[in-house]
Formats: sequence, C-alpha cells, structure tokens
Amino acid sequence: MAGNSQRRGAIRKEGTKKGPVVGSGGVRRRGLEGKKATPAAKDRPHHPAAKKAAKAARAAQGRHRKTDETEVVLGRNPVVECLRAGVPATALWVMLGVDADERITESVQRAADSGISILEVQKHDLDRIASNGLHQGLALQVPPYSYTHPDDLLKAAQRDSIPALLVALDNISDPRNLGAIVRSVAAFGGHGVVIPQRRSASVTAVAWRTSAGAAARLPVSRATNLNRTLNSWSDAGLQVVGLDAKGDTELDQLDASGPMVVVVGSEGKGLSRLVRENCDAIVSIPMAGPTESLNASVAAGVVLAEIARQRRRG
Repeated sequence: MAGNSQRRGAIRKEGTKKGPVVGSGGVRRRGLEGKKATPAAKDRPHHPAAKKAAKAARAAQGRHRKTDETEVVLGRNPVVECLRAGVPATALWVMLGVDADERITESVQRAADSGISILEVQKHDLDRIASNGLHQGLALQVPPYSYTHPDDLLKAAQRDSIPALLVALDNISDPRNLGAIVRSVAAFGGHGVVIPQRRSASVTAVAWRTSAGAAARLPVSRATNLNRTLNSWSDAGLQVVGLDAKGDTELDQLDASGPMVVVVGSEGKGLSRLVRENCDAIVSIPMAGPTESLNASVAAGVVLAEIARQRRRG
C-alpha cells in the first residue's frame, strides 16, 4: 500500500551510488532567471526578414562582382561571339532540355574543338548563376586575364627592331572601347597597352569579344600609378604624346619616327590634369566636318594609322 516503507524497494539501500536528492536541482531557479534581449528580426536565421536581408546581400554582391574574378558570360549571342573571338574559356554550361538552335550548336562545336569542358546542367543551376535569369540556356566561364607588368611591357617593346609604340588609356571605362583599342594597336604594329589599376575598364569577356581575339596576341599591362609609369617610360626615352581634341599640335605635324607612348583619354573627360602635364605633346585630329570629337577608340585608330603610315615611309 502507499506509504508503506517496509515494502521492497521503498527506501534506497545504503552504499548505493545515488543517494536521496532534495529539491529540483536548480531547474526552477534557472527558469526564473531573465533571458537576453530578443534579437532583431533580421538577425534570426529563420525569420522572413533575415531571409530577405540575405537575398539582398547576395544580389548586391553579384552587382559589384570584381572584374578580376572568374567571369560568367550569359546568353546565346554573347557566348557564341566570345567563342568565335577565341576567348580562353574554361567551361560551357548548357541547360538540359534546351531548345537548340544554330547558336547553341555552334557554341558546343567550338567549345569541343577548343578543348573547353561542356557541362549539362539543370535550369535551376543556371538560374542560380544568373541573378536575372536571362541566360537562354547557355553560359560560358571565363578565367581572369593575366596582365603583364609595365616594366616587362617596356622591355619587350625595346627588344623589337622597330621603335617602341605603346598606348596608355586614361579614364577609359567602357570595355568595348578597350577591346577596340587593343584591336587597333595590334593592327598597326603597336607593342602593348597599359591601363590604370583603378577607375578603368578591365579585360573582361566584353573586351575580349570586341578585340576580335587581338587580346590573345597583344599584351595588356596594369599600372598601379599611371603617371609614375609614364614618367618612367619618358626617362627610358619614349616620347609621351597625349591625344585630346583641344591639343596644340595637329596630327599631321607629329613626328612618329621615334619610340613613343600614345595616351588616350575618354571622349567626355579627356585627359586628366596630371596625365596631361606629363605629356611631351598634346595632339589633336583635324576635323573636316562639324563633328567636334571622335569616340576614344576611333580617335586612337586614326592616330595609330598615321603613325604606321609615317613609319612605313621612313
């Protein structure tokens, strides 16, 4: 019966491991202690506000992706144009079940001929790569461009039998202009291009495509300080020629027989003040029509063509 202490097992034997325990062991006391402040909604992992903040952070990271990292080209036309231009891609992603057209067929064939890995992936995998979802079932992975050091670029130009011809870009932010200038430099016998490390277009897939493959043959250098690099090249015997619509020397008065570096500014800002002060001459292109200025890449092509003409005649 209840309360019978004489029954077997009613009282723990002496010497056993556990003895009688009095109280709750502090469970009730700890339960009455105050808790920490409730975290904000965005700091709670499973709260909708936290999920929304994480999604916004990922989107912002995608918008501000560094150009030196591996780049992904999206869309059928951009991908096939990159492959035609010989962009050194590492992987081609094709969506499973995609409606194949001549662009996808050509992309797969060119990737196979170039030894590029071809991967068939699910649609959600491509959606994760393309934040806007506009991949059209095709994506191309492009590795970072390998830049040459400005000193190595100068040494390679001085080893050539013809006078050194280098091009420096100041305030050129459009990669299409960069690609077009690289193409012109290669076409007219230039030795290389130097760009600033900051506030300048980089050799991305867009620049590769615009250069029509010239970026694979012509070295591009990156200078941490463009003015310091121009001064160094000037000390090495190169004439620093700036290109500006308001230049005091017309193009047909330029003597291009010696080693030189042509500095090209943007169509809007032109040459920066310090770069302009470091130039030995500021050259302008004479205009026959009412147009006040030319696109930076077009102007660079005109000047390089004139330099090549003078050197052929000389």
